[in-house]
Amino acid sequence: MKKPSPPPDFFTLFRKFMAEKPDRLAEILKAIPSGPSDPYLPWDKMRFKEPPKDLTREEWWFGVKFVRQQMQRELPLKDKEGRSFTFALPDVLLKALEEINRDTSGQISISEQVTNPATRDRYLVNSLIEEAINSSQLEGAATTRKVAKEMIRTGRSPRDRDERMILNNYEAMRFIGTIREQRLTPDLICDIHRIVTKGTLSNPDAAGRFQLPEEDRIGVFTDSGLELHQPPNAEHLPERLQRFCDFANGEIGDGYVPPVLRAITLHFMLGYEHPFEDGNGRTARAIFYWSMLSQEYWLTEFIVISAILKGAPSRYARSYLFAEDENDLTYFYLYQIEVLQRAIKQLHQYLADKMSELRRLQETVSAAPNLFNERQVAVLEHALKKTNATFTAKSHKMSHNVVYETARQDLMGLEKLALLNRARHGREFVWTPVGNLRQALRNLEDH
Repeated sequence: MKKPSPPPDFFTLFRKFMAEKPDRLAEILKAIPSGPSDPYLPWDKMRFKEPPKDLTREEWWFGVKFVRQQMQRELPLKDKEGRSFTFALPDVLLKALEEINRDTSGQISISEQVTNPATRDRYLVNSLIEEAINSSQLEGAATTRKVAKEMIRTGRSPRDRDERMILNNYEAMRFIGTIREQRLTPDLICDIHRIVTKGTLSNPDAAGRFQLPEEDRIGVFTDSGLELHQPPNAEHLPERLQRFCDFANGEIGDGYVPPVLRAITLHFMLGYEHPFEDGNGRTARAIFYWSMLSQEYWLTEFIVISAILKGAPSRYARSYLFAEDENDLTYFYLYQIEVLQRAIKQLHQYLADKMSELRRLQETVSAAPNLFNERQVAVLEHALKKTNATFTAKSHKMSHNVVYETARQDLMGLEKLALLNRARHGREFVWTPVGNLRQALRNLEDH
């Protein structure tokens, strides 16, 4: 990717217009619509659009920036030059925030599959696996989803670095769920990083610690070697990361920052600080999840943002660069809000599809409603779709977050009903669907 074209400097334009055509300033500002309705495009996109009335592109940009500055709010976080980061709340952002607040904080009724304890863990585990896979693939892991899911569900050890990255991310996401009520500290950030990078770094000593002043700072580069970001000096990291944590915990800042934007700010700032030798992106996304969950956006645990980020990595990178170019996080907010909305929509579609599948399966087993628990229904649902499916007590335990004996009894129960066959593979038993599972279920109905 190319770096976006840097915007003209506002104060340079102001001095130029004052020197050359001061009477023109009033005409420029009259041509600019009100701030809240601003679609908030960066210069890199505005420069290809037609300006309003008879303005030049530079005049148009100056007028837009002038109006935006009236909306700007300062964050208690600074760039490496000591300048504050800012943000604005145009209408497009306020509308999106309202929708996300409605859809992720439990203020509306959610599918029973998520709220029902009998099925909740199944969907949570699936979401954690999907986020772990996509977050790792975003950082270069080449393992396929099928292989990665098989590794996590069966509990086998990773075979290579790529599989290790995915397993680490899965364990980190589970860890985030357990610490949602804890204050964020630099040590806790390091704990998350240690989990994310375990066994994957060329320098194992770099896991779970910030870069040191005597080390070369690791910046952000494209595959072609173009530098996109040079982070702050390592000697300032302890102070900067403490301030980062104070902001995360709501302990600094005079103004109100909407909770979702606080979480997105942490995502941006961890990437900006880039405190680790490697694994910064995965750690930043994990901390975003921590922030959302700690602020009681409980449905966030079930959404997968990295799949969308992975689909357009250059847009993800450019949203960082647009924000950094002007110290204005609004650009990053708008992109991440869009990602969140798409992820929520995908979750609802996923749950709707699963409900349809469940209803079809329940029709098949309707004559024997007391024979199966929710976990066994999930096994039969999967087996009807995939005739060569295999199940072990360990994989069933992982998928439904139950103890080993409960998982074993579930599978043995289906075996006793002649719906699964059991065979020994090495030291463990493996269950597979019987030859004509649908007919076997009908036979149960006949009896």
